[in-house]
Amino acid sequence: MNIDPRLHDWTPEFAAWRQDFHAHPEIAYQEHRTAALVAERLASFGIAVTTGVGGTGVVGTLRGGRSSAGGNRAIALRADMDALPMDEANDLPYKSQNPGRMHACGHDGHTTMLLAAARYLAATRDFAGTIHFIFQPAEEGGAGALRMIEDGLLERFPFDAVFGAHNDPTLPVGAISASTGTVHGATDDIVIRLTGRGGHAARPHATIDPIVAGAQIVLGLQSIVSRRVDPLESTVVSICTFHAGSATNVIPESATLSGTVRNLTPANQVRLAREIPELIRHLARAAGVEAAVDYQTGYPPVVNDGAMAGVVARAAGAVVGAANVHTTLPPTLGGEDFAYYALQRPGCFFRIGQADGEKGAMPLHHPRYDFNDAILPVGAAVFASIAASELPG
Repeated sequence: MNIDPRLHDWTPEFAAWRQDFHAHPEIAYQEHRTAALVAERLASFGIAVTTGVGGTGVVGTLRGGRSSAGGNRAIALRADMDALPMDEANDLPYKSQNPGRMHACGHDGHTTMLLAAARYLAATRDFAGTIHFIFQPAEEGGAGALRMIEDGLLERFPFDAVFGAHNDPTLPVGAISASTGTVHGATDDIVIRLTGRGGHAARPHATIDPIVAGAQIVLGLQSIVSRRVDPLESTVVSICTFHAGSATNVIPESATLSGTVRNLTPANQVRLAREIPELIRHLARAAGVEAAVDYQTGYPPVVNDGAMAGVVARAAGAVVGAANVHTTLPPTLGGEDFAYYALQRPGCFFRIGQADGEKGAMPLHHPRYDFNDAILPVGAAVFASIAASELPG
């Protein structure tokens, strides 16, 4: 790979940073320790630091050392800082020290990669224009990107393009994915509360059974995917919890179901938010139960700008070789609030392969997941290459 030797030399230090973040995970809007360390390190590199953006967000601003005839173009490079509310099953020297908290999605690595890129770019300043390093809270369901935007991110730190990265355990070390168009799906949540009439299990005719009604709703919702959505457009409706009852001989009064709805287009996101609650109410009425439906529209799809995806593909190719850059991989229905930045400015969200045999191949959100420190210099080098491409002198 074409990586500056300094990044290789600094990698043991970067790995120590990453493992420290891993050992001290913090969930959405509680990233106080993480944010403080990020701000401290950015300042030590000579980068201007602003804290408290959107809650616990941190922005570092770096001016280039070269002049530009094309004006003061600015770009943003983004990483997420939050962990997940889950327990870690790894037996590592740097295992999570916070019960019920774990970096199971690699945000500890994303934060470190961007810090590594910031250190390198601050040392070289071989670019013209401005780089804003965005360290964001609450990607895992808390819409930290939107919170930072609502706190004036675009006005306080104006930029012309935005780039972010995520590790990918399904790709090998050295592979980069930078695709045009939709790369992550929309993520909506649904909670269904059913109220019937409870009674003795031996006398079901004297009750209105919310469990049977709920089962019919679970099955009926699958017709949304099979009969209401174009089969060429990926959609998932998953009911993931079903809570009802407390005894084997009692039909309960109520039941609560919850789940997620995923799709790849804004139009389908709007349509499903209308049609799913309508279908649930019809099915509930047919079963004789009352239904309260709480449908929460979540993250929109992440749509990469074609020109910016091309920038990343070329910049990554300069680091890992063009043959290792994938530009046509299919999207995932996993959500990403990078979508909010991409709605405001041309952007590209790319993936960095981290699988090396069994190492780094554990799925995201698994209790034994761990970020592969070997890709820290790779991610930093790609970010630096993007900066050089977008901000030439």
